[in-house]
Amino acid sequence: MVVPVQSPDHTTEAAIVDLLIIGGGINGAGIARDAAGRGMSVMLVEAEDLAQHTSSASTKLIHGGLRYLEYGEFRLVREALIERERLWGMAPHIIWPLRFVLPQLHSPRPAWMVRLGLWLYDHLGGRKKLPATETIDLARAPQGKGLNPGARKAFIYSDCWVEDSRLVVLNAMDAATRGSTILTRTRLVAARREGQTWQATLTDAHGERVVRARALVNAAGPWVEDVIQRASDPANLSNARNRGVRLIKGSHIVLPRLYPGDHAFLLQNPDRRVVFAIPYEGEFTLVGTTDEAWTGPPGRATISDHETTYLLDTVRRYFAVHLDDDAVRWSFAGIRPLYDDHAANASAVTRDYVLDLDAEPGQAPMLSVFGGKITTFRKLAEHALEKLVPHFPMAGPAWTAGAGLPGGDMPGGDFDAYVADLCGEHPTLPRALLHRLARAYGTRADLVLAGARNLADLGRDFGGGLTEAELTYLARHEWAVSGADVLWRRSKMGLHLLPQAEAQIDAFLAALPAG
Repeated sequence: MVVPVQSPDHTTEAAIVDLLIIGGGINGAGIARDAAGRGMSVMLVEAEDLAQHTSSASTKLIHGGLRYLEYGEFRLVREALIERERLWGMAPHIIWPLRFVLPQLHSPRPAWMVRLGLWLYDHLGGRKKLPATETIDLARAPQGKGLNPGARKAFIYSDCWVEDSRLVVLNAMDAATRGSTILTRTRLVAARREGQTWQATLTDAHGERVVRARALVNAAGPWVEDVIQRASDPANLSNARNRGVRLIKGSHIVLPRLYPGDHAFLLQNPDRRVVFAIPYEGEFTLVGTTDEAWTGPPGRATISDHETTYLLDTVRRYFAVHLDDDAVRWSFAGIRPLYDDHAANASAVTRDYVLDLDAEPGQAPMLSVFGGKITTFRKLAEHALEKLVPHFPMAGPAWTAGAGLPGGDMPGGDFDAYVADLCGEHPTLPRALLHRLARAYGTRADLVLAGARNLADLGRDFGGGLTEAELTYLARHEWAVSGADVLWRRSKMGLHLLPQAEAQIDAFLAALPAG
């Protein structure tokens, strides 16, 4: 790794990195990991926290995207389906299989069409471990419990769940282990080409610094055009507008648990849109998503009253529960930076990605990322490096396919066996705590536990088993600096703790010694 040398006034001297990556979402972190593993020197800068926006506001699925078949997105669906089991094998602690029940009640699509789509879904991507589609009678099957009367025929198919913001952090951690510099709360002020290098001005809480890089990677998501503007090349901005990024808001609500069982539902609405209902954090059901055009500048998104009503109406259409409008325990929304294919319907806009390389002879290249979805981040990163490697002839070959992420190296990828072993090693600690730590950190849970023989060894409990030991780990290894980082991105413990816990965690992290 080539680390910029900082002088006492926080300016930077002559060190150069190969790649300066702007954006700490899943695409930026994935590209940083891939490049670092090829022997390239990398610096990633993120204006806020890792996964603060789009990459922590997904439906949290590793999936092919069944509904994209309806729009003819066969290449994208196939790539995503191939990645589905591959990613599960790379991170079995934060990714696991999930069965989806697709009732034919209220379906605007005939059963034969749905079954044909599911047959393609089963066979398009080389499924090996996930179970195939089956047909059930909801009046008799346990999956019918909790549904309104009248639902009979349903299909069950497979996809995977992912802790989305943790996937981002694990990629950043692996990149850092391989020599990358990861800087959060660091913003790009401006960048300009100087022949075969970029000179970029960055700012953080300590002031400004200047970094030089042989290539600039714009993985800023909804801010992709903003970064191009900061790169001070009007031709690039014009090109970006020709490429086009279309901002679509997707919102979710979290409700008290709607039904028994560990399966999810894919619910079809009369307007042909679909909504997921997914078991969430043990006590809840996650419902989403919506698709609404975002016409303002990129920023923090919140759910609208219209979206909340739409999702609650969907729940009432299918589930035999009484829900008041104030039943929503939490909501979140994200802006998806989709490639603009000029589709009239926001739900139909492609989830495929476009990589735009601006590389004039003798000039430092800039790669801008348009679109993408969390399932295909690894392939996106691999394709991004394919475009950049001609400018870096010493870079190594592609390597990430099947290469495990931090904490995913449990024998045979067997999560349950690992939890059993962890409980055997720590018989005095609560099983629920050990299970949660294993889900969050995999084999790196040992670093959190650090030989603890009882709960007191882990320090103060801020609620729900979130202890000083875990907070220290997150600060030392995962760039967590605030209660929000911990409660809503490194975990979803914010759903389980009292509201005052966030300020208490802020104070603890602020008092933690550096290093």
